[in-house]
Amino acid sequence: MSVRDLAVEASHGIGARPGRLFLTILGTVLGIAALVVTMGMAQTGAGQIARQFDAVGATQAVAKPGSTQTMSGENRAKAQLPWDSPDRVQRLAGVEAAALLADVDVAGARISAVPIIDPTAVEGVSPKVVATSPELLEAVRGELLTGRMFDAGHDARADRVVVLGADAAERLGINRVDSQPSIFIGDRAYTVVGILEDTARRRDLLDAVVLPLGTARADLGLEAPSELQMKIAVGSGGVVKDQVPVALSPNAPENVDVQAPPTGGELQRNIRGDINIVFIALGGVALIVGGLGIANVTLLSVMERVGEIGLRRALGATRGQVATQFIVESVVVGLLGGLIGAALGVFVVVGVSVAQEWTPIIDMPLAIGSALLGGVIGLVAGAYPAMKAASLEPVAALRGGL
Repeated sequence: MSVRDLAVEASHGIGARPGRLFLTILGTVLGIAALVVTMGMAQTGAGQIARQFDAVGATQAVAKPGSTQTMSGENRAKAQLPWDSPDRVQRLAGVEAAALLADVDVAGARISAVPIIDPTAVEGVSPKVVATSPELLEAVRGELLTGRMFDAGHDARADRVVVLGADAAERLGINRVDSQPSIFIGDRAYTVVGILEDTARRRDLLDAVVLPLGTARADLGLEAPSELQMKIAVGSGGVVKDQVPVALSPNAPENVDVQAPPTGGELQRNIRGDINIVFIALGGVALIVGGLGIANVTLLSVMERVGEIGLRRALGATRGQVATQFIVESVVVGLLGGLIGAALGVFVVVGVSVAQEWTPIIDMPLAIGSALLGGVIGLVAGAYPAMKAASLEPVAALRGGL
C-alpha cells in the first residue's frame, strides 16, 4: 500500500460518516479552543490589567519603622521615622506625595461635641484620634466633604484644629463647618475646619479625629509617627522600596520597612499565572474528553469494519499497514479538530478584545502548537484501536464481517 493509497483510504474512512465525524472532532475543537482562549485571554488580560489595574494599589507605598538590634544581638528597640520624612522622600524620583501618620493615645479622654458631661447619658464609643502632616489628602487620595485641610502653619504653631472623618462627624453631630464648630478632647477645645468625605487609602480615617502632628506633640505627648504614606508613580515601586530606607535612615536603612507594589512585569506574570492555572485545567479536561471521543469512535469504526479489515489482510495487507491506516485516520481527525479549535480560540480572543476595546495578545507559536496538539491527541487516542485492528486474523475477521 503506497502513501497515496493510504491517504485515499484514510480520507474515505473519515468522510464516510459526516455526522459522526462532527461529533468526534467536537470534543477536540472545544478542548483546543479552550486552551487557546485561556492562554490568549490570560496574556491579553494581564497586559490590560498591567495598564489599567487598581491605581491605588499600584501607586501607593508605606514606610514603617523597623526594629534595631544592639551589638550583642539581645535587645531590640523600635526605630523611629524622622519628623521631616515627607520632605526627605519627596526629593526621590517616583514619589509624588507623602504624609506622616500616627495613632494618638488620648489616655481615655472623652471626645465630644459639647463640654457638658451628662452622667445620665449613655456613653458611646469615642472616635479614635490620628495625627498627620498637612499633605494627608494627596498622599491617601482623600476628598473633603466640606471645609478645608489644616496647613503647615497650623502644624508649626500647634493650632488646635481638627478635620473629622465623615463617620466621626456624623457620630458627633457635626455636618457643617461654616459656623466654626468645636469638639472636645478631654477639656481642650479644637476647632473643626473640615470634614473628610472619602479616602482611597486608610479608610479608618473616616471614623477618626485628625489633627496636626505639631498639635498632637504639644497637647497629647505624641513621641513619634507610626507610618509614612506615599503616593508614587506607576512602575516606581522597586526604586522607591530601595531608596526610601536610605533617605529616612542613612546610617541604618535596615531599620525602615517599606511596602511597595510590584513592578508591572511582576504583576503581569502573577495575573497570567493565576488565570492560567484555572483555565488550563478546564482546557485539559476538555482535551481528555476529546481524546476519549476519538478513541471511542475509532474503536467503533474498527468493530464496524471487521469484514473490510479481513478482506485487506486476505489480499496481502500487513498488520502494520492496517494499523497505520487507522492511526492516520485518528491523527487527521485530531488535527482537523485542532485546526478548527485553534482558529475558533483566536477568533474568540480577538472578538472579546475588540468588544472590550483591549489590545489582543496571542503568541503565534501557541496557536500553531495548539493545532498540532490536536494531531498528537488523535495519535494517542488512535493507538489502541489501531493495534486492535492489526491484531485481527484474516479468517476470523472475514467471518465476523459476514
